Amino acid sequence: MAHPLKHAESSARKFGGKAEDYLPIHNWFDESKAFFPDFRHRALRHHAEGIFLAERFFGVAIVNSDGNEVPVRYVGEQHVREDLGRIPTAEDWLLQIKPQRWMCGQRLEDKEPSTKKEAV
Repeated sequence: MAHPLKHAESSARKFGGKAEDYLPIHNWFDESKAFFPDFRHRALRHHAEGIFLAERFFGVAIVNSDGNEVPVRYVGEQHVREDLGRIPTAEDWLLQIKPQRWMCGQRLEDKEPSTKKEAV
């Protein structure tokens, strides 16, 4: 699914209530699109740990407009499965990162000799 509203509509069909009941949760999962607007934004929250983080952020359950309690974890699991087909771990995402020297804490200027001319 491409948009939080579509996820929210899917939640309403699955759990009852209205799409607006679920939109804040789905917006939270996808808000990283604001600064990384392709599929890689999902590495930040679309995993098991992200689902548990959503639960800490929104609470264990929300009450939808039908008056029913819906576990936030179920909503998060639905979102991630709709986007990825499964629920990966954060490790699944992180193992795909190609290590770079700067990621190890080495300063960039230590890597290459300076090409700047010094003032006389």
